[in-house]
Amino acid sequence: MYFSIYASTAPELSDNTRYDFFSRVVPPDSYQAQAMLDIVTAMGWNYVSTLASEGNYGESGVEAFVQISREMGGVCIAQSLKIPREPRPGEFDKIIRRLLETPNARAIIMFANEDDIRRVLEAAKRSNQTGHFLWVGSDSWGSKISPVIQQERVAEGAITILPKRATVEAFDRYFRSRSLSNNRRNVWFAEFWEENFGCKLGMHGKRPGSLKKCTGLEKVGRDSSYEQEGKVQFVMDAVYAMAHALHRMHRDYCFGYPGLCPRMSNINGKELLGYIRSVNFNGSAGTPVVFNQNGDAPGRYDIFQYQITNKSTAEYKVIGQWANKLHLNVDGMRWRTGDPTLRASVCSMPCQMGERKKIVKGVPCCWHCERCEGYNFQASEFSCELCPYEQRPDRNRTGCIPIPIIKLEWHSAWAAVPVFVAVLGILATSFVVVTFVRYNDTPIVRASGREMSYVLLTGIFLCYAITFLMIATPCLAVCSFRRVFLGLGMCFSYAALLTKTNRIHRIFEQGKKSVAAPRFISPASQLVITFSLISVQLLGVFVWFSVDPPHTVVDYGEQRTSDPEKARGVLKCDISDLSLICSLGYSILLMVTCTVYAIKTRGVPETFNEAKPIGFTMYTTCIIWLAFIPIFFGTAQSAERMYIQTTTLTISLSLSASVSLGMLYMPKVYVIIFHPEQNVPKRKRSFKAIVTAATMSGKLVQKGSDRPNGEVKTELCESMETNSEYFTLVDRI
Repeated sequence: MYFSIYASTAPELSDNTRYDFFSRVVPPDSYQAQAMLDIVTAMGWNYVSTLASEGNYGESGVEAFVQISREMGGVCIAQSLKIPREPRPGEFDKIIRRLLETPNARAIIMFANEDDIRRVLEAAKRSNQTGHFLWVGSDSWGSKISPVIQQERVAEGAITILPKRATVEAFDRYFRSRSLSNNRRNVWFAEFWEENFGCKLGMHGKRPGSLKKCTGLEKVGRDSSYEQEGKVQFVMDAVYAMAHALHRMHRDYCFGYPGLCPRMSNINGKELLGYIRSVNFNGSAGTPVVFNQNGDAPGRYDIFQYQITNKSTAEYKVIGQWANKLHLNVDGMRWRTGDPTLRASVCSMPCQMGERKKIVKGVPCCWHCERCEGYNFQASEFSCELCPYEQRPDRNRTGCIPIPIIKLEWHSAWAAVPVFVAVLGILATSFVVVTFVRYNDTPIVRASGREMSYVLLTGIFLCYAITFLMIATPCLAVCSFRRVFLGLGMCFSYAALLTKTNRIHRIFEQGKKSVAAPRFISPASQLVITFSLISVQLLGVFVWFSVDPPHTVVDYGEQRTSDPEKARGVLKCDISDLSLICSLGYSILLMVTCTVYAIKTRGVPETFNEAKPIGFTMYTTCIIWLAFIPIFFGTAQSAERMYIQTTTLTISLSLSASVSLGMLYMPKVYVIIFHPEQNVPKRKRSFKAIVTAATMSGKLVQKGSDRPNGEVKTELCESMETNSEYFTLVDRI
């Protein structure tokens, strides 16, 4: 048996293993399901529910839609509901309540007969859900009026689909000409006549309740409403398809033979099927009639939307077509009256920039949005990745940007205070040096030990000057000078002080044993000892240069805060805390040793007043550096580490220099400037001091030839006359 069906759209009829002789001129519902999926995708809906009338048409259509959506991806099915063949009272209200359980799935894909469609719309209206649902109806809804009568508002915006078709004018002319007298061959025509004109034909009419009698003169389209059934085209094309197949077979098998030839009287069914499947002609609507290998016609659909115009009249408007590809006029679509915006039918709203999707297990269209935190940026729709170490996420967290690089600025309060202190210190030191140079041959300056004083003042000056190198913009030259001068100022200062305190200690220790002068207490010896101690510092610096050449680095870890917006890279010299301690360690060792000698000489008589200021200087300096260490290393994890440590270090150096300058030289400068009358030799009446000095003079005279300009003799004479004679011997021998 051969079938050429004009209106059966069930997808399973495309199965050649079961229905191998089946062909149809209408597209199967699988095409319709594909078209509906394309519409849903074009609308941006990814979370929908399906609703089907129980039976082959509804269930097969929904199954095809679900299958295609799974294969294509991007659309998830929230619920798949079925309308029973014989619904119980309240069944449609229950369906609406079920659909509302997933309120985000507003789009409803419907494969249902028109009676079920109407009752679903009625139930939605009763539930006051007008405007909530977005209906997408199959060809059973199409452009029919009956499902939406008195449901215009709840059906507004519904998108429906219908196989592409055209009105056959020849059929209209033919059907309008039919009457009871010229159409007796159609046994159902009399029943149609009564139904169409609302009358009764004689005693045996089919409408026993009608009082009006049919005259037989009624005219179709004049005395009743008439609209051509949409499937007329397909009925005609189905007949023509069989006719074309038989015609071609007759031409091939019975060429020139009138009527049925013997060759066609007993043909193989496969042969006729081949001719049917190979037909290709323009149908009654002017569109090609062809079949694929499964006997299906190509999918061609018109897409409608049920719209309410400004005049409050509702009608179906063509908004697109589908022929293996969707062509949709989005601008021509209209939604709820007074609210032209398209409603969404999605499980989850799109994530914001900088957020990744965390998919809900089993529902790929549903997700939670998680912001990429910390130094992570949105690498893809579903993942966050960590920015490179020297970068941070941009404001939208969709990429990475370089972390800003900072340095200690001159105008910063962290720099202004140390610079101010250093400038004052340099001015004060310069003033002391100028004063000492000007009054170089006065007793106070000579008694201070001129050579060692200038060495010590050089160290004090360097301690102040290092502040400018520590604050300057790091570069190769700055980093090199930092290494050289960071510990050099302290080394100059404490090497000179250590030499002086050691000499005082040795002199008094020697004086307890004999009147013989200790060795290496001359000015030249003091300078040699001092510069020998300084050379150790310089040697260590040169070794440091060779092992680890100076260079600049950008430290991104120092100010890598939890908030990337506040993260900064710090431009600095590559000097680690350990290297810094090693550079200062030698100077601190000299300072500690000097302090030890200062303690040992604390018993020196008060008249020998140079030892006590040195002692006070060292005690105060030790306190300064004991305070420096916990502050410096205790802030190692602070975001302000660069500022605190630089300021602490420079202030500590300046304070150390200020203590030395203030305690050792300011009193002398005060006497020189404001009390010059005291800057003269004074007689000392202490016989013990005179005897002690005289006792030592013999030894000193023997070595007088080693001192220039007879300085030893001068000092010896002064020692017999001034209040500081013994101190002069101690300092100048």
